[in-house]
Amino acid sequence: MIYIFFLLIIYYLPTLWVKFTLSKYDYEIQNMPYTGLEFGKIILKEKNLNDVEIKGEKNIPDHYNLKTKSVVVEKDRLNKKSLTSITVICHEIGHAIQHKENYEPLVNEQKVKKATKWISSVGSMIFFIGIPSIIASGSLPLIRICLIIAFLTVIINMLIHLMTLNVEFDASFKKAMPIIKNKIPKEYHKACKSILKVCAFTYLVGAMTSFLNLRNIWLIVRLYLFKR
Repeated sequence: MIYIFFLLIIYYLPTLWVKFTLSKYDYEIQNMPYTGLEFGKIILKEKNLNDVEIKGEKNIPDHYNLKTKSVVVEKDRLNKKSLTSITVICHEIGHAIQHKENYEPLVNEQKVKKATKWISSVGSMIFFIGIPSIIASGSLPLIRICLIIAFLTVIINMLIHLMTLNVEFDASFKKAMPIIKNKIPKEYHKACKSILKVCAFTYLVGAMTSFLNLRNIWLIVRLYLFKR
């Protein structure tokens, strides 16, 4: 019971903090000289990122797409003069800057994702089928193989989340924050920094969740892997 309560705190409190912070600063500022889209276009031009475009989508998390070289954000952010809109777009442009500069942690993260894609796909299939269903099959060799793959999948996910943290912090505080300090009035810097924190910490939640999943699967692996 205590473990479940701890799990809920670890997962839901940071998630609520992210939503609260983004919502808190998502109000229109009348004297703000540009919308999120206008601000983004200015930065792309200044950074010579002429092949990068900014897109607005519905019900899709804010992100930078390396394949299409697109900054993708919630559609409402584009034409809004809010700190959340401007800061989130600036953070994602930070990833575009990393991409252009071949930022080593980003390159390494992509290499790990590519190299482990097959095992992640198989692991996802195992989770989709359901570990209890596999155990119910009664085939000990099959159970062992599936549990090992599931265990490796969780380790890989945790590793990728930890690698992503470094990438996210760089995008927030070494790429986006200096731009914001140069373009946005000083009175808003503290709020923008808070938004950049939640942009980066989103992946910390994923890493912590993977760690907890790792513990659970390890208990099952120990039970069946060493069973005679």
